[in-house]
Amino acid sequence: MYGRPKFLGAILRFSMGWVFFYAGITKILDSSWSSKGFLENAESFQALFSWLANPHNLLWVDFLNKWGVAALGVALMLGVFTNIAASFGILVMLLYYLPGLNFPFVGEHSLLIDEHIIYTLALLLVMRIRAGKDYSITSLFRRRTVV
Repeated sequence: MYGRPKFLGAILRFSMGWVFFYAGITKILDSSWSSKGFLENAESFQALFSWLANPHNLLWVDFLNKWGVAALGVALMLGVFTNIAASFGILVMLLYYLPGLNFPFVGEHSLLIDEHIIYTLALLLVMRIRAGKDYSITSLFRRRTVV
């Protein structure tokens, strides 16, 4: 197999999509979920995360955290707007990573690298190998050339 690993790329894309979809849908289904506590307890960039936790901002922050994360998961799973979804996924992962960063520790269980960085790297790989081109909704609409 000398070409790019199309099937493995599709599996990675779908798996990352499932991670995001599941994270979003569980927040949607939990009527008591809010990002307020997470944001208020930020270890770094406290001014930014306190601003996001402000009651005037929390409504849209929670909406994007629930529905945006679920939607980008669906986009990745289906392979539509893959690079856009992966880009937003990277942004979300960084916004989840930074509040827990108390350099060089991240949260209580990691030294600099945690699952958010791994997910970010996986999404960068999804973009780099153009994983949305194969085994996806996008691939159904791509023009085929006959040789």
